[in-house]
Amino acid sequence: MSARLTTSPQQRPRWRLIDALIAGVALTLMLIGLLWLMTTDQGLIDLEVRLEQAPVTVYRTNDLSPAPVVVIAHGFSGSRQMMEPFARTLAHNGYIAVSFDFPGHGANPRPLEGKIGDQQRVQVLLDALSAVVDYASALPQYDGRLALLGHSMAGDIAVRYADLNGDLSPASRLDQPATGTEAIGHRPGYPDTSVSADGDVSADAEADANLSTGSEASANPAGPAGPAAELDAIVAISPYLSQDLGEHRPGRTPDNLLFIYGEWEPQMILDQGRDAVAAVADRPSSEIEPNITYGDLDLGNARRLVVAENVEHIGVLYSASALEAALDWLNQVFDHQDSGWIDARGAWLGLYFLGVILLAWPLSRLLPQVSSEPLGAGLDWRRLLPAALLPALLTPLILRPFPSDFLSIAIADYIALHFAVYALLTGLMLLLIRPRRSEHSGAHISVSGFMLALLAVIAYQTLSIALPTDLYVAAFLPDPHRFGILAVLLVATTAWFVADEWLTRGRGAFAGGYALTKIMFLVSLILAVVLNLEELFFLVIIIPAILILFVVFGLFSSWIYRRTGHPLLAALANALAFAIAITSSFPIAD
Repeated sequence: MSARLTTSPQQRPRWRLIDALIAGVALTLMLIGLLWLMTTDQGLIDLEVRLEQAPVTVYRTNDLSPAPVVVIAHGFSGSRQMMEPFARTLAHNGYIAVSFDFPGHGANPRPLEGKIGDQQRVQVLLDALSAVVDYASALPQYDGRLALLGHSMAGDIAVRYADLNGDLSPASRLDQPATGTEAIGHRPGYPDTSVSADGDVSADAEADANLSTGSEASANPAGPAGPAAELDAIVAISPYLSQDLGEHRPGRTPDNLLFIYGEWEPQMILDQGRDAVAAVADRPSSEIEPNITYGDLDLGNARRLVVAENVEHIGVLYSASALEAALDWLNQVFDHQDSGWIDARGAWLGLYFLGVILLAWPLSRLLPQVSSEPLGAGLDWRRLLPAALLPALLTPLILRPFPSDFLSIAIADYIALHFAVYALLTGLMLLLIRPRRSEHSGAHISVSGFMLALLAVIAYQTLSIALPTDLYVAAFLPDPHRFGILAVLLVATTAWFVADEWLTRGRGAFAGGYALTKIMFLVSLILAVVLNLEELFFLVIIIPAILILFVVFGLFSSWIYRRTGHPLLAALANALAFAIAITSSFPIAD
Protein backbone atom coordinates (compact mmCIF):
# COMPACT_ATOMS: atom_id res chain seq x y z
CA MET A 1 0.00 0.00 0.00
CA SER A 2 1.56 3.26 -1.09
CA ALA A 3 -0.12 5.75 1.25
CA ARG A 4 -1.92 5.97 4.53
CA LEU A 5 -5.68 5.88 4.78
CA THR A 6 -7.00 9.43 5.22
CA THR A 7 -10.57 10.49 5.89
CA SER A 8 -12.30 13.80 5.72
CA PRO A 9 -14.23 15.15 8.73
CA GLN A 10 -17.47 14.20 6.96
CA GLN A 11 -16.33 10.59 6.52
CA ARG A 12 -15.11 10.02 10.07
CA PRO A 13 -18.49 9.21 11.70
CA ARG A 14 -19.18 6.62 9.01
CA TRP A 15 -15.77 5.00 9.47
CA ARG A 16 -16.23 4.96 13.21
CA LEU A 17 -19.51 3.11 12.79
CA ILE A 18 -17.89 0.59 10.43
CA ASP A 19 -14.98 0.13 12.85
CA ALA A 20 -17.40 -0.45 15.73
CA LEU A 21 -19.40 -3.01 13.75
CA ILE A 22 -16.30 -4.92 12.68
CA ALA A 23 -14.92 -4.84 16.21
CA GLY A 24 -18.23 -6.12 17.59
CA VAL A 25 -18.32 -9.02 15.13
CA ALA A 26 -14.66 -9.82 15.78
CA LEU A 27 -15.04 -9.84 19.55
CA THR A 28 -18.12 -12.06 19.26
CA LEU A 29 -16.20 -14.59 17.14
CA MET A 30 -13.29 -14.56 19.56
CA LEU A 31 -15.55 -15.01 22.57
CA ILE A 32 -17.48 -17.90 21.02
CA GLY A 33 -14.25 -19.64 20.01
CA LEU A 34 -12.63 -19.20 23.41
CA LEU A 35 -15.72 -20.33 25.31
CA TRP A 36 -15.85 -23.59 23.37
CA LEU A 37 -12.11 -24.15 23.76
CA MET A 38 -12.47 -23.75 27.51
CA THR A 39 -15.25 -26.37 27.57
CA THR A 40 -12.71 -28.99 26.46
CA ASP A 41 -11.35 -28.85 30.02
CA GLN A 42 -14.70 -29.39 31.72
CA GLY A 43 -15.06 -32.74 33.43
CA LEU A 44 -11.36 -33.52 33.12
CA ILE A 45 -8.46 -33.44 35.54
CA ASP A 46 -5.11 -32.39 34.05
CA LEU A 47 -2.22 -33.55 36.20
CA GLU A 48 1.14 -31.89 35.45
CA VAL A 49 4.28 -33.75 36.56
CA ARG A 50 8.00 -33.81 35.79
CA LEU A 51 9.53 -37.17 34.95
CA GLU A 52 13.19 -36.38 35.44
CA GLN A 53 13.29 -33.33 33.11
CA ALA A 54 10.40 -34.36 30.88
CA PRO A 55 7.07 -32.55 31.36
CA VAL A 56 4.19 -35.04 31.50
CA THR A 57 0.46 -34.36 31.53
CA VAL A 58 -2.09 -36.95 32.65
CA TYR A 59 -5.64 -36.39 31.36
CA ARG A 60 -8.51 -38.25 32.99
CA THR A 61 -12.07 -37.77 34.18
CA ASN A 62 -13.15 -37.41 37.79
CA ASP A 63 -14.02 -41.11 37.76
CA LEU A 64 -11.23 -42.96 39.58
CA SER A 65 -12.24 -46.39 38.27
CA PRO A 66 -9.50 -48.44 36.57
CA ALA A 67 -9.23 -47.73 32.84
CA PRO A 68 -6.95 -48.39 29.87
CA VAL A 69 -3.96 -46.08 29.51
CA VAL A 70 -2.95 -44.47 26.21
CA VAL A 71 0.51 -42.90 26.08
CA ILE A 72 0.51 -40.12 23.49
CA ALA A 73 3.71 -38.92 21.79
CA HIS A 74 4.19 -35.94 19.47
CA GLY A 75 6.23 -35.69 16.31
CA PHE A 76 9.37 -33.79 15.37
CA SER A 77 8.97 -30.10 16.28
CA GLY A 78 5.81 -31.01 18.17
CA SER A 79 4.73 -30.74 21.80
CA ARG A 80 2.11 -31.97 24.25
CA GLN A 81 -0.17 -29.10 23.25
CA MET A 82 -0.20 -30.25 19.64
CA MET A 83 -1.52 -33.66 20.70
CA GLU A 84 -4.30 -32.34 22.94
CA PRO A 85 -7.14 -33.09 20.49
CA PHE A 86 -6.37 -36.80 20.85
CA ALA A 87 -5.56 -36.60 24.58
CA ARG A 88 -8.81 -34.84 25.47
CA THR A 89 -10.91 -36.96 23.12
CA LEU A 90 -9.63 -40.14 24.75
CA ALA A 91 -9.90 -38.78 28.30
CA HIS A 92 -13.49 -37.62 27.78
CA ASN A 93 -14.28 -41.15 26.60
CA GLY A 94 -13.00 -42.89 29.71
CA TYR A 95 -9.33 -43.50 28.89
CA ILE A 96 -6.35 -42.27 30.88
CA ALA A 97 -4.28 -40.25 28.40
CA VAL A 98 -0.63 -39.56 29.23
CA SER A 99 1.20 -37.04 27.05
CA PHE A 100 4.75 -35.70 27.31
CA ASP A 101 7.46 -33.62 25.63
CA PHE A 102 10.34 -35.54 24.05
CA PRO A 103 13.90 -34.33 24.83
CA GLY A 104 14.56 -30.97 23.20
CA HIS A 105 10.89 -30.35 22.47
CA GLY A 106 8.37 -28.08 24.14
CA ALA A 107 9.24 -27.45 27.77
CA ASN A 108 11.76 -30.31 28.01
CA PRO A 109 15.19 -28.70 28.58
CA ARG A 110 17.16 -31.87 27.89
CA PRO A 111 18.79 -31.63 24.43
CA LEU A 112 17.84 -34.10 21.71
CA GLU A 113 21.05 -36.01 21.11
CA GLY A 114 22.26 -37.41 17.79
CA LYS A 115 21.46 -36.55 14.20
CA ILE A 116 18.35 -37.31 12.18
CA GLY A 117 18.28 -41.03 11.41
CA ASP A 118 21.15 -41.89 13.79
CA GLN A 119 20.71 -44.81 16.17
CA GLN A 120 21.76 -42.54 19.03
CA ARG A 121 18.77 -40.27 18.46
CA VAL A 122 16.44 -43.23 18.07
CA GLN A 123 17.65 -44.63 21.38
CA VAL A 124 17.15 -41.29 23.16
CA LEU A 125 13.56 -41.16 21.92
CA LEU A 126 12.93 -44.80 22.84
CA ASP A 127 14.32 -44.22 26.34
CA ALA A 128 12.07 -41.19 26.78
CA LEU A 129 9.00 -43.13 25.66
CA SER A 130 9.90 -46.11 27.85
CA ALA A 131 10.23 -43.90 30.93
CA VAL A 132 6.77 -42.41 30.35
CA VAL A 133 5.25 -45.86 29.76
CA ASP A 134 6.78 -47.02 33.04
CA TYR A 135 5.31 -44.01 34.81
CA ALA A 136 1.89 -44.47 33.19
CA SER A 137 1.76 -48.15 34.12
CA ALA A 138 2.35 -47.18 37.76
CA LEU A 139 -0.74 -44.99 37.93
CA PRO A 140 -3.25 -46.45 40.41
CA GLN A 141 -6.08 -46.25 37.86
CA TYR A 142 -4.14 -48.25 35.23
CA ASP A 143 -6.09 -51.46 34.61
CA GLY A 144 -3.34 -53.40 32.82
CA ARG A 145 -4.35 -52.42 29.28
CA LEU A 146 -2.02 -50.14 27.34
CA ALA A 147 -1.86 -48.49 23.92
CA LEU A 148 0.51 -46.05 22.26
CA LEU A 149 -0.52 -43.19 19.98
CA GLY A 150 2.21 -41.36 18.09
CA HIS A 151 2.33 -38.68 15.39
CA SER A 152 4.94 -38.52 12.63
CA MET A 153 8.34 -39.26 14.20
CA ALA A 154 6.64 -40.76 17.26
CA GLY A 155 4.61 -43.12 15.09
CA ASP A 156 7.83 -44.79 14.02
CA ILE A 157 9.22 -44.70 17.57
CA ALA A 158 6.06 -46.38 18.87
CA VAL A 159 6.47 -49.17 16.32
CA ARG A 160 10.12 -49.58 17.30
CA TYR A 161 9.15 -49.67 20.98
CA ALA A 162 6.97 -52.72 20.35
CA ASP A 163 10.01 -54.46 18.85
CA LEU A 164 12.31 -53.85 21.82
CA ASN A 165 11.98 -57.07 23.76
CA GLY A 166 9.72 -59.88 24.78
CA ASP A 167 6.61 -61.57 23.50
CA LEU A 168 3.82 -59.05 24.00
CA SER A 169 1.05 -60.53 21.88
CA PRO A 170 -2.26 -60.85 23.74
CA ALA A 171 -2.65 -64.31 22.22
CA SER A 172 0.66 -65.42 23.78
CA ARG A 173 -0.04 -64.31 27.36
CA LEU A 174 -0.38 -67.26 29.72
CA ASP A 175 -1.31 -65.24 32.77
CA GLN A 176 -3.43 -62.18 33.35
CA PRO A 177 -1.29 -59.02 33.41
CA ALA A 178 -0.69 -57.32 36.71
CA THR A 179 -2.64 -54.10 37.03
CA GLY A 180 -2.16 -50.82 38.84
CA THR A 181 0.09 -51.31 41.87
CA GLU A 182 0.84 -54.92 40.95
CA ALA A 183 2.12 -53.97 37.51
CA ILE A 184 5.05 -52.05 38.96
CA GLY A 185 5.47 -53.93 42.19
CA HIS A 186 6.10 -57.23 40.41
CA ARG A 187 8.24 -55.94 37.54
CA PRO A 188 11.55 -57.85 37.36
CA GLY A 189 14.53 -55.65 38.16
CA TYR A 190 12.54 -53.01 40.08
CA PRO A 191 12.41 -52.51 43.82
CA ASP A 192 9.27 -53.40 45.74
CA THR A 193 6.86 -50.48 45.56
CA SER A 194 3.55 -49.34 46.90
CA VAL A 195 1.16 -46.76 45.51
CA SER A 196 -0.61 -44.39 47.85
CA ALA A 197 -4.18 -43.17 47.41
CA ASP A 198 -3.03 -39.91 45.90
CA GLY A 199 -0.95 -41.69 43.29
CA ASP A 200 2.54 -41.42 44.86
CA VAL A 201 4.80 -44.39 44.31
CA SER A 202 7.24 -45.16 47.09
CA ALA A 203 10.01 -47.72 47.15
CA ASP A 204 12.48 -49.32 49.52
CA ALA A 205 15.11 -47.30 47.67
CA GLU A 206 13.36 -43.98 46.99
CA ALA A 207 16.18 -42.81 44.74
CA ASP A 208 15.63 -45.81 42.47
CA ALA A 209 11.88 -45.45 42.04
CA ASN A 210 10.56 -41.96 42.68
CA LEU A 211 7.45 -41.99 40.52
CA SER A 212 4.86 -39.53 41.75
CA THR A 213 1.96 -37.41 40.69
CA GLY A 214 3.46 -34.37 42.31
CA SER A 215 5.60 -31.70 40.66
CA GLU A 216 8.67 -33.90 40.27
CA ALA A 217 9.14 -37.56 39.38
CA SER A 218 11.98 -39.61 38.03
CA ALA A 219 12.19 -42.95 36.31
CA ASN A 220 14.55 -45.73 37.24
CA PRO A 221 17.23 -45.61 34.56
CA ALA A 222 18.44 -49.07 35.45
CA GLY A 223 15.17 -50.80 34.65
CA PRO A 224 14.97 -53.79 32.35
CA ALA A 225 15.48 -53.39 28.63
CA GLY A 226 12.39 -53.40 26.49
CA PRO A 227 8.76 -52.72 27.31
CA ALA A 228 7.90 -53.09 30.97
CA ALA A 229 4.14 -52.98 30.36
CA GLU A 230 2.30 -55.19 27.89
CA LEU A 231 1.21 -53.34 24.79
CA ASP A 232 -2.20 -54.01 23.25
CA ALA A 233 -2.41 -51.56 20.34
CA ILE A 234 -0.70 -48.74 18.47
CA VAL A 235 -2.23 -45.79 16.63
CA ALA A 236 0.38 -44.38 14.24
CA ILE A 237 -0.61 -41.01 12.80
CA SER A 238 1.24 -39.92 9.66
CA PRO A 239 4.32 -41.99 10.51
CA TYR A 240 7.41 -42.16 8.35
CA LEU A 241 8.40 -45.77 8.98
CA SER A 242 12.13 -46.41 9.17
CA GLN A 243 11.75 -50.17 8.81
CA ASP A 244 9.62 -52.62 6.87
CA LEU A 245 7.12 -54.17 9.26
CA GLY A 246 6.34 -57.23 7.19
CA GLU A 247 3.88 -59.81 8.49
CA HIS A 248 2.83 -59.83 12.11
CA ARG A 249 5.27 -61.57 14.45
CA PRO A 250 4.07 -61.73 18.06
CA GLY A 251 6.41 -59.80 20.29
CA ARG A 252 8.46 -58.48 17.38
CA THR A 253 5.97 -56.33 15.49
CA PRO A 254 3.17 -54.17 16.93
CA ASP A 255 -0.14 -55.70 17.90
CA ASN A 256 -3.34 -54.24 16.45
CA LEU A 257 -1.85 -51.39 14.45
CA LEU A 258 -3.91 -48.51 13.05
CA PHE A 259 -2.42 -46.13 10.47
CA ILE A 260 -3.99 -42.69 10.02
CA TYR A 261 -2.81 -40.35 7.26
CA GLY A 262 -3.95 -37.05 5.85
CA GLU A 263 -5.27 -37.11 2.29
CA TRP A 264 -2.79 -34.39 1.25
CA GLU A 265 0.32 -36.09 2.58
CA PRO A 266 3.07 -37.36 0.24
CA GLN A 267 2.07 -40.54 -1.55
CA MET A 268 5.31 -42.20 -0.47
CA ILE A 269 4.27 -42.01 3.18
CA LEU A 270 0.76 -43.30 2.51
CA ASP A 271 2.23 -46.20 0.54
CA GLN A 272 4.22 -47.26 3.60
CA GLY A 273 0.98 -47.68 5.52
CA ARG A 274 -0.61 -49.62 2.68
CA ASP A 275 2.41 -51.94 2.49
CA ALA A 276 2.28 -52.60 6.24
CA VAL A 277 -1.42 -53.46 6.10
CA ALA A 278 -0.95 -55.59 3.00
CA ALA A 279 1.63 -57.69 4.85
CA VAL A 280 -1.12 -59.16 7.07
CA ALA A 281 -3.87 -59.10 4.43
CA ASP A 282 -2.25 -61.57 2.05
CA ARG A 283 -2.93 -59.30 -0.91
CA PRO A 284 -1.10 -56.62 -2.94
CA SER A 285 -0.85 -53.10 -1.52
CA SER A 286 -2.91 -51.77 -4.42
CA GLU A 287 -5.89 -53.79 -3.19
CA ILE A 288 -5.83 -52.44 0.37
CA GLU A 289 -8.97 -50.43 1.05
CA PRO A 290 -9.12 -47.69 3.69
CA ASN A 291 -11.37 -48.16 6.72
CA ILE A 292 -11.25 -51.96 6.52
CA THR A 293 -9.65 -54.07 9.24
CA TYR A 294 -7.35 -56.82 7.99
CA GLY A 295 -6.33 -59.53 10.42
CA ASP A 296 -7.88 -60.43 13.76
CA LEU A 297 -8.06 -58.09 16.77
CA ASP A 298 -8.32 -61.04 19.18
CA LEU A 299 -5.10 -62.53 17.80
CA GLY A 300 -3.35 -59.16 17.90
CA ASN A 301 -2.50 -59.12 14.19
CA ALA A 302 -5.13 -56.63 13.02
CA ARG A 303 -4.10 -53.65 10.89
CA ARG A 304 -6.12 -50.88 9.34
CA LEU A 305 -5.53 -47.85 7.14
CA VAL A 306 -7.53 -44.62 7.51
CA VAL A 307 -7.13 -41.59 5.24
CA ALA A 308 -8.53 -38.36 6.71
CA GLU A 309 -9.98 -36.16 3.99
CA ASN A 310 -8.79 -32.63 3.13
CA VAL A 311 -5.92 -32.45 5.63
CA GLU A 312 -2.13 -32.70 5.57
CA HIS A 313 0.56 -33.66 8.05
CA ILE A 314 -0.48 -31.21 10.78
CA GLY A 315 -4.16 -30.82 9.95
CA VAL A 316 -4.68 -34.54 10.54
CA LEU A 317 -4.28 -33.85 14.27
CA TYR A 318 -7.46 -31.74 14.20
CA SER A 319 -9.44 -33.92 11.81
CA ALA A 320 -12.71 -35.24 13.25
CA SER A 321 -12.44 -38.38 11.12
CA ALA A 322 -8.91 -39.04 12.42
CA LEU A 323 -10.02 -38.59 16.04
CA GLU A 324 -13.05 -40.83 15.51
CA ALA A 325 -10.91 -43.50 13.83
CA ALA A 326 -8.42 -43.60 16.71
CA LEU A 327 -11.18 -43.76 19.31
CA ASP A 328 -13.07 -46.47 17.42
CA TRP A 329 -9.93 -48.58 17.04
CA LEU A 330 -9.08 -48.47 20.72
CA ASN A 331 -12.69 -49.15 21.67
CA GLN A 332 -12.61 -52.31 19.57
CA VAL A 333 -9.26 -53.46 20.96
CA PHE A 334 -10.32 -52.89 24.58
CA ASP A 335 -14.05 -53.64 24.15
CA HIS A 336 -14.58 -50.20 25.65
CA GLN A 337 -17.76 -48.13 25.71
CA ASP A 338 -17.35 -44.42 25.01
CA SER A 339 -19.39 -41.24 25.35
CA GLY A 340 -18.93 -40.22 21.71
CA TRP A 341 -17.22 -36.91 22.62
CA ILE A 342 -14.85 -35.68 19.89
CA ASP A 343 -12.56 -32.67 20.20
CA ALA A 344 -13.63 -30.13 17.56
CA ARG A 345 -11.14 -27.40 18.38
CA GLY A 346 -10.03 -27.03 14.76
CA ALA A 347 -13.22 -25.19 13.77
CA TRP A 348 -13.35 -23.14 16.96
CA LEU A 349 -9.71 -22.15 16.70
CA GLY A 350 -10.44 -21.01 13.16
CA LEU A 351 -13.38 -18.96 14.44
CA TYR A 352 -11.29 -17.39 17.19
CA PHE A 353 -8.35 -16.46 14.95
CA LEU A 354 -10.70 -15.09 12.31
CA GLY A 355 -11.95 -12.74 15.02
CA VAL A 356 -8.35 -11.82 15.91
CA ILE A 357 -7.63 -10.87 12.29
CA LEU A 358 -10.84 -8.88 11.93
CA LEU A 359 -10.27 -7.01 15.19
CA ALA A 360 -6.78 -5.99 14.12
CA TRP A 361 -8.20 -3.76 11.35
CA PRO A 362 -10.23 -1.31 13.48
CA LEU A 363 -7.57 -1.41 16.21
CA SER A 364 -4.86 -0.47 13.71
CA ARG A 365 -6.79 2.72 12.93
CA LEU A 366 -6.34 3.77 16.57
CA LEU A 367 -2.54 3.75 16.29
CA PRO A 368 -0.77 7.11 16.29
CA GLN A 369 0.57 8.60 13.07
CA VAL A 370 4.34 8.03 13.15
CA SER A 371 5.57 9.56 9.90
CA SER A 372 4.23 12.60 8.09
CA GLU A 373 5.10 10.89 4.79
CA PRO A 374 4.77 7.20 3.81
CA LEU A 375 8.31 5.81 4.13
CA GLY A 376 9.84 3.06 2.02
CA ALA A 377 11.74 2.46 -1.19
CA GLY A 378 8.71 3.15 -3.36
CA LEU A 379 9.77 0.74 -6.13
CA ASP A 380 7.61 0.07 -9.16
CA TRP A 381 7.42 -3.50 -10.39
CA ARG A 382 10.33 -3.15 -12.84
CA ARG A 383 12.77 -2.11 -10.13
CA LEU A 384 11.25 -4.42 -7.53
CA LEU A 385 11.41 -7.60 -9.59
CA PRO A 386 15.21 -8.14 -9.58
CA ALA A 387 15.36 -7.23 -5.88
CA ALA A 388 12.72 -9.88 -5.17
CA LEU A 389 14.12 -12.62 -7.42
CA LEU A 390 17.89 -12.51 -6.96
CA PRO A 391 18.02 -12.96 -3.15
CA ALA A 392 15.55 -15.84 -3.43
CA LEU A 393 17.74 -17.67 -5.92
CA LEU A 394 21.15 -16.81 -4.51
CA THR A 395 20.53 -17.45 -0.80
CA PRO A 396 20.15 -21.26 -0.98
CA LEU A 397 23.05 -21.49 -3.43
CA ILE A 398 25.34 -19.47 -1.16
CA LEU A 399 24.38 -21.49 1.92
CA ARG A 400 24.61 -24.91 0.23
CA PRO A 401 28.27 -25.61 1.12
CA PHE A 402 28.17 -24.02 4.59
CA PRO A 403 27.45 -25.98 7.80
CA SER A 404 24.34 -24.85 9.63
CA ASP A 405 24.84 -26.38 13.07
CA PHE A 406 26.13 -23.25 14.78
CA LEU A 407 23.09 -23.12 17.08
CA SER A 408 21.97 -25.85 19.46
CA ILE A 409 18.60 -26.15 17.75
CA ALA A 410 17.71 -28.43 14.87
CA ILE A 411 16.70 -26.90 11.50
CA ALA A 412 16.18 -23.44 13.01
CA ASP A 413 19.89 -22.72 12.77
CA TYR A 414 19.62 -22.99 9.01
CA ILE A 415 16.50 -20.82 9.00
CA ALA A 416 18.43 -18.14 10.90
CA LEU A 417 21.19 -18.22 8.29
CA HIS A 418 18.62 -18.09 5.51
CA PHE A 419 16.98 -15.01 6.97
CA ALA A 420 20.35 -13.31 7.54
CA VAL A 421 21.84 -13.95 4.09
CA TYR A 422 18.53 -13.13 2.40
CA ALA A 423 18.43 -9.83 4.33
CA LEU A 424 22.00 -8.98 3.32
CA LEU A 425 21.29 -9.60 -0.36
CA THR A 426 18.04 -7.62 -0.18
CA GLY A 427 19.89 -4.72 1.43
CA LEU A 428 22.52 -4.79 -1.31
CA MET A 429 19.79 -4.74 -3.95
CA LEU A 430 18.23 -1.71 -2.25
CA LEU A 431 21.54 0.13 -2.39
CA LEU A 432 21.94 -0.68 -6.08
CA ILE A 433 18.40 0.12 -7.16
CA ARG A 434 17.52 3.16 -5.07
CA PRO A 435 18.48 6.61 -6.38
CA ARG A 436 21.08 8.51 -4.36
CA ARG A 437 18.83 11.36 -3.33
CA SER A 438 16.43 10.76 -0.45
CA GLU A 439 12.72 11.26 -0.95
CA HIS A 440 12.07 11.27 2.80
CA SER A 441 14.40 14.04 3.97
CA GLY A 442 11.44 16.23 4.91
CA ALA A 443 9.40 13.56 6.70
CA HIS A 444 8.68 14.15 10.37
CA ILE A 445 9.06 11.07 12.57
CA SER A 446 7.35 10.84 15.97
CA VAL A 447 9.65 8.75 18.16
CA SER A 448 7.16 8.61 21.02
CA GLY A 449 4.40 7.66 18.59
CA PHE A 450 6.62 4.92 17.14
CA MET A 451 7.36 3.41 20.56
CA LEU A 452 3.73 3.59 21.66
CA ALA A 453 2.51 1.93 18.46
CA LEU A 454 5.19 -0.76 18.64
CA LEU A 455 4.29 -1.67 22.21
CA ALA A 456 0.59 -1.74 21.34
CA VAL A 457 1.14 -4.05 18.35
CA ILE A 458 3.40 -6.44 20.30
CA ALA A 459 0.91 -6.53 23.17
CA TYR A 460 -1.96 -7.38 20.81
CA GLN A 461 -0.01 -10.12 19.03
CA THR A 462 1.09 -11.61 22.34
CA LEU A 463 -2.29 -11.59 24.08
CA SER A 464 -4.47 -12.55 21.11
CA ILE A 465 -2.15 -14.94 19.24
CA ALA A 466 0.86 -16.15 21.23
CA LEU A 467 -0.91 -17.05 24.49
CA PRO A 468 -3.94 -18.86 22.96
CA THR A 469 -1.65 -20.68 20.53
CA ASP A 470 0.53 -21.90 23.39
CA LEU A 471 -2.55 -23.07 25.29
CA TYR A 472 -4.56 -24.74 22.54
CA VAL A 473 -2.36 -25.39 19.49
CA ALA A 474 1.36 -25.94 20.12
CA ALA A 475 4.27 -24.73 22.23
CA PHE A 476 4.66 -21.10 21.17
CA LEU A 477 6.18 -19.25 24.13
CA PRO A 478 9.84 -20.22 24.58
CA ASP A 479 11.08 -21.41 27.95
CA PRO A 480 14.12 -19.70 29.53
CA HIS A 481 16.53 -22.35 28.22
CA ARG A 482 15.71 -21.12 24.69
CA PHE A 483 16.27 -17.40 25.28
CA GLY A 484 19.82 -17.38 23.89
CA ILE A 485 18.64 -19.00 20.66
CA LEU A 486 15.75 -16.55 20.50
CA ALA A 487 18.19 -13.62 20.64
CA VAL A 488 20.18 -14.95 17.66
CA LEU A 489 17.06 -15.68 15.63
CA LEU A 490 15.65 -12.26 16.44
CA VAL A 491 18.70 -10.58 14.93
CA ALA A 492 18.27 -12.58 11.71
CA THR A 493 14.51 -12.12 11.40
CA THR A 494 14.75 -8.42 12.22
CA ALA A 495 17.34 -7.89 9.48
CA TRP A 496 15.10 -9.57 6.90
CA PHE A 497 11.80 -7.98 7.88
CA VAL A 498 13.35 -4.50 8.02
CA ALA A 499 14.88 -4.94 4.57
CA ASP A 500 11.72 -6.48 3.13
CA GLU A 501 9.30 -3.92 4.58
CA TRP A 502 11.42 -1.05 3.25
CA LEU A 503 11.72 -2.78 -0.13
CA THR A 504 7.98 -3.19 -0.60
CA ARG A 505 6.62 0.04 0.96
CA GLY A 506 6.70 3.72 0.06
CA ARG A 507 4.89 6.16 -2.21
CA GLY A 508 4.41 4.64 -5.66
CA ALA A 509 5.37 1.10 -4.53
CA PHE A 510 4.10 -1.83 -6.60
CA ALA A 511 0.85 -2.98 -4.96
CA GLY A 512 1.68 -6.68 -5.21
CA GLY A 513 5.26 -6.30 -4.06
CA TYR A 514 4.70 -7.43 -0.47
CA ALA A 515 3.02 -10.68 -1.53
CA LEU A 516 5.66 -11.27 -4.21
CA THR A 517 8.58 -11.15 -1.79
CA LYS A 518 6.86 -13.59 0.60
CA ILE A 519 6.21 -16.03 -2.23
CA MET A 520 9.83 -15.77 -3.30
CA PHE A 521 11.01 -16.42 0.26
CA LEU A 522 9.00 -19.66 0.34
CA VAL A 523 10.36 -20.61 -3.09
CA SER A 524 13.84 -19.98 -1.74
CA LEU A 525 13.23 -22.36 1.18
CA ILE A 526 11.93 -25.03 -1.18
CA LEU A 527 15.03 -24.63 -3.35
CA ALA A 528 17.18 -25.02 -0.23
CA VAL A 529 15.40 -28.31 0.57
CA VAL A 530 15.95 -29.56 -2.98
CA LEU A 531 19.66 -28.77 -2.75
CA ASN A 532 20.05 -30.47 0.65
CA LEU A 533 17.15 -32.86 1.08
CA GLU A 534 18.81 -35.06 3.70
CA GLU A 535 19.52 -32.23 6.14
CA LEU A 536 16.54 -29.94 5.46
CA PHE A 537 13.71 -32.38 4.76
CA PHE A 538 11.69 -31.20 7.76
CA LEU A 539 11.52 -27.69 6.31
CA VAL A 540 8.91 -29.07 3.91
CA ILE A 541 6.61 -29.78 6.85
CA ILE A 542 6.74 -26.22 8.23
CA ILE A 543 6.48 -24.32 4.93
CA PRO A 544 2.63 -24.37 5.14
CA ALA A 545 2.91 -22.92 8.67
CA ILE A 546 5.23 -20.16 7.44
CA LEU A 547 2.74 -19.40 4.66
CA ILE A 548 -0.05 -18.97 7.21
CA LEU A 549 2.14 -16.67 9.30
CA PHE A 550 3.00 -14.61 6.23
CA VAL A 551 -0.68 -14.16 5.39
CA VAL A 552 -1.79 -13.22 8.90
CA PHE A 553 1.10 -10.97 9.81
CA GLY A 554 1.15 -9.57 6.29
CA LEU A 555 -2.39 -8.28 6.81
CA PHE A 556 -1.34 -6.75 10.12
CA SER A 557 1.65 -5.14 8.42
CA SER A 558 -0.48 -3.59 5.68
CA TRP A 559 -2.97 -2.08 8.11
CA ILE A 560 -0.26 -0.82 10.45
CA TYR A 561 1.60 0.83 7.59
CA ARG A 562 -1.50 2.50 6.20
CA ARG A 563 -2.11 4.13 9.57
CA THR A 564 1.41 4.96 10.77
CA GLY A 565 3.28 5.45 7.50
CA HIS A 566 6.41 3.77 8.92
CA PRO A 567 7.46 0.31 7.63
CA LEU A 568 9.82 -0.47 10.50
CA LEU A 569 7.02 -0.68 13.05
CA ALA A 570 5.46 -3.81 11.54
CA ALA A 571 8.93 -5.11 10.65
CA LEU A 572 10.03 -5.20 14.30
CA ALA A 573 6.76 -6.65 15.59
CA ASN A 574 6.64 -9.36 12.91
CA ALA A 575 10.33 -10.20 13.35
CA LEU A 576 9.69 -10.87 17.04
CA ALA A 577 6.66 -13.04 16.29
CA PHE A 578 8.57 -15.14 13.73
CA ALA A 579 11.64 -15.49 15.96
CA ILE A 580 9.47 -16.70 18.84
CA ALA A 581 7.56 -19.15 16.65
CA ILE A 582 10.73 -20.66 15.18
CA THR A 583 12.56 -20.81 18.52
CA SER A 584 9.62 -22.57 20.19
CA SER A 585 8.91 -25.01 17.37
CA PHE A 586 12.21 -26.78 16.76
CA PRO A 587 13.96 -29.11 19.18
CA ILE A 588 17.03 -28.16 21.18
CA ALA A 589 19.79 -30.41 19.84
CA ASP A 590 23.05 -31.53 21.37
